[in-house]
Amino acid sequence: MRGRNYEVYDVFTDKVLTGNPLAIVHDAVGLDDLAMQRIAREFNLSETVFVLPAKNPAHTAWARIFTPDYEMPFAGHPTVGTAVALAQRRFGAVEDDQDALFILEEQVGPVRCGVKLSADGAFAEFDLPRLPKTIPYKYDKIAIANALRLEPREIGFENHVPSIWDAGVPYLLVPIHGLEAAGRIRINQIAMKDVAPTIGHRQLPVYCYCRETILHDSHFHSRMFVNDDGTYEDPATGSATAAFAGAIHAFDEPLDGVVRLVIEQGHEMGRPSSLRLELDIVDQKLTGGRIGGAAIKIAEGQLFV
Repeated sequence: MRGRNYEVYDVFTDKVLTGNPLAIVHDAVGLDDLAMQRIAREFNLSETVFVLPAKNPAHTAWARIFTPDYEMPFAGHPTVGTAVALAQRRFGAVEDDQDALFILEEQVGPVRCGVKLSADGAFAEFDLPRLPKTIPYKYDKIAIANALRLEPREIGFENHVPSIWDAGVPYLLVPIHGLEAAGRIRINQIAMKDVAPTIGHRQLPVYCYCRETILHDSHFHSRMFVNDDGTYEDPATGSATAAFAGAIHAFDEPLDGVVRLVIEQGHEMGRPSSLRLELDIVDQKLTGGRIGGAAIKIAEGQLFV
């Protein structure tokens, strides 16, 4: 029986047992969709990546991303983790800084990734695969508060209001008044069905954020909840951060130039994560952006499938 190498990385962190864990199966040639889905369910992490030869020879690899239940068109922490893993497999341990550029083919399209390896760790960032677009949404502050088990006055801050944005994966973004309220969020699964619409095969995940932060160098604090068959929280969500770029541009109206932000997530779960978001603003328009973070390998082995 053929052994297939796999690795597990903690992503959007430089410390093991924090951040968002990711399984990466290398040499995935010969695995069909059902096998990939069953392997992802076996790992039972939020996502598992299967690395295949690129369809375009100018690209690095074809990365298929599976949750335990379905395939994703794009996801942030699998992109960062896979880029770091491919760089470390190519260059091994390094003593001096080593930069690399990869193009990963995902369902959303080719995603350009830059990686920096050093003796102190690894960092990767990727270009937003799509500029975020808003989806019309008529929000009900009382209903949203009920779905999050908060008070209506705790929904929104400044001019930020609930909205839906999509930069490859759509999310319902809900601004929260402050850190204390964000820490009290508990999903009312039944009420959430009336708040978060279903787009495609799943109910929209809910990304909650506030400007008050735990760490002094963070700009936003966030939590992300999936409310499909059961509710779970994700410790670091790059695709939601990509969508969040649209809300930041719309509500904060940043000045022209490169806007650099750090978003903390996962603290309530005991899996603190740090995501770096850069926005390119030209003539007050969002023209591009990048999401980056560190990643560290925590396990490796072989699958006999």
